[in-house]
Amino acid sequence: MAADKRTKIAEMIADTAGRLYDANFDPQVIEALGECKELCYDYNQLRPREVEARTELLRTIVGSMGEHATIQQPFWCDYGRNIHLGENFYANHGLTILDGAPVTFGHDVYLAPNCTFSTAGHPIDTERRNQGLEFALPITVGDNVWMGMGVMVCPGVTIGSNVVIGAGSVVVKDIPSGVVAVGNPCRVMRQITEADAQRYELYQPEG
Repeated sequence: MAADKRTKIAEMIADTAGRLYDANFDPQVIEALGECKELCYDYNQLRPREVEARTELLRTIVGSMGEHATIQQPFWCDYGRNIHLGENFYANHGLTILDGAPVTFGHDVYLAPNCTFSTAGHPIDTERRNQGLEFALPITVGDNVWMGMGVMVCPGVTIGSNVVIGAGSVVVKDIPSGVVAVGNPCRVMRQITEADAQRYELYQPEG
């Protein structure tokens, strides 16, 4: 499948804006999913030092990305074209993004291992769920955000700028800017202050 066709299908799904669509039996959707999984598979087979090849293939997978963006393998996503990475984006091993709707990251975002961003949700009633219907709501992450290991971000969530999300958090509601938030469900613990800039002493080796 050509990248422009995969982009068209991804944009079509994104345009559902929370309405139900057929994610399991629509032939075009299944084809787009399969194509993206093949690209992710190829990406994950590249050797760690093949930096240029990884970057080139990552640009083929995602919708847009800054000049400096790194995703350590393995990495999996659904369509890829609804993913937008800002400048200086870094994700450690095990990133999963289910991008039925847009997933947008700002600049200087750092993700620890095994983080998940899922725009996809399913009907509560079994009849429609068993028909293969689902919906997708966008996820947005601001600038200067750090997320710890195993963070899960649910459909429709917006996370502000200058935020730290603690390891293992499940983010089900919006998080404002300038805070530390943690937990399941994720809650704001405190504001980030000037004192945090002095919290750690800089290591300077002797000699």
